Amino acid sequence: MNATVRSQSNLYLYLVCLVAALGGFLFGFDTAVISGTISLVKADFALSPVSEGWFVSCALLGCIIGVSFSGKLSDKYGRRIVLIISAVLFLGSAIGCMFSESFNILIASRLIGGLGIGVASMVSPLYISEFAPSRLRGMMVSLYQLALTIGIVLAYFSNAYLAGHASAAYATEGLTKIFSTEVWRAMLGLGALPAGIFLLSLFLVPESPRWLLLQGKERQAAEILTRIDGEEAAAREIRAFKAQGDDSEGSIKELFKPVYRKALWIGLLLPFLSQVCGINAVIYYGPRILEQAGFTLNNALGGQVTIGLVNVVFTFVAIFTVDKWGRRPLLFAGVGGAVVALVIIGALFALGITTGPWILIFILAFISCFAFSFGPVCWVVIGEIFPNAIRGKAMALATLSLWIGNFLVGQLTPVMLEGLGSSWTFWIFALCCSPALLLTWKLIPETKGRTLEDIENHWKQDFENHQ
Repeated sequence: MNATVRSQSNLYLYLVCLVAALGGFLFGFDTAVISGTISLVKADFALSPVSEGWFVSCALLGCIIGVSFSGKLSDKYGRRIVLIISAVLFLGSAIGCMFSESFNILIASRLIGGLGIGVASMVSPLYISEFAPSRLRGMMVSLYQLALTIGIVLAYFSNAYLAGHASAAYATEGLTKIFSTEVWRAMLGLGALPAGIFLLSLFLVPESPRWLLLQGKERQAAEILTRIDGEEAAAREIRAFKAQGDDSEGSIKELFKPVYRKALWIGLLLPFLSQVCGINAVIYYGPRILEQAGFTLNNALGGQVTIGLVNVVFTFVAIFTVDKWGRRPLLFAGVGGAVVALVIIGALFALGITTGPWILIFILAFISCFAFSFGPVCWVVIGEIFPNAIRGKAMALATLSLWIGNFLVGQLTPVMLEGLGSSWTFWIFALCCSPALLLTWKLIPETKGRTLEDIENHWKQDFENHQ
């Protein structure tokens, strides 16, 4: 492949993966935008702590439901059509939240958005992992996490802007509720714009070539693989796929066979631990945590924007190193750093050292460690470790584990902050985060540079070696 063709192929690869990564952007935007609306919705609807937790976590319940059916649908009908469904759900949710007439309608709209997030959170990284060549797979899947972090920080910026510019001047335009007295409506409704872009863009991208191969559509798969990485690489990928044979049942039961037991444990534990480490407690309840540290509301929102920016910047560390250094080194460094940062944050609260910048500094240290390890590497690993024939269903199971952890954190964090205080809340997160180090050491193989078929063969060889 000459330089010009290679450049065109890389451009095509990046564009397609960026479109799929928009699912991550909407995931990040929708989960983070809630942080700026909690106090406003709580005041408007006089919410109790339990209702406040339900407002935050109802979307996470929708995520769990969305994930539960997305794997089967994506295996049966294709990755692309399921992504289109997620975009429609995002769009409907944003419009529903903006114009909701009651708290129950708001909750229903949030649940619909949660369905969209759940579907996109599974299918977007799955699509990218199957679409990208092995030499660039880590980087391409990390683009999903980058888009997610950009979605988070833009949600913070839009919240801060809308809160700062809420004005009764819009009353004459009939938009008083949305842009003035109930500005949370504008915050939640803004997601309709990227959702519409995502929906239209999906009609321009092809289906996953590996899904096409599973359906026996070799010619179509070959055309896409050739455009991505040239004829020689495409032929090599197809040969490797065929060499796997068709000895699987295409059922999730395949994953419970002894040969894939380690992959199952990784798929269940790594995503769950990535959530119970407390990352989304900081994203959802950041302003409240910073207020407890002595920040004013405006400063707390500013601190939240800083958190979002650090999350974006340090995700680039993973993008440029995950295919060079590997998955395991990033996990060891990032998870270890996150545990230390969480312990120190808890100690600062316990000792009453809440004035000055120290709380924010170590929250930023925690975020940076998460951003180059747990955040992107979790999606890379769970997109790689499962067999071809059941990757959609298996990844749905792994993503379901992630959302269960996310749901628990979203529901329990306000209760922990109120009942246990900030110090014990962060110490509990440190305790929940630390088992990921043992998981990485004992179970997770290094997968950089390996084709998906090579990784599938690894489990078979590993099982035979321990027989």
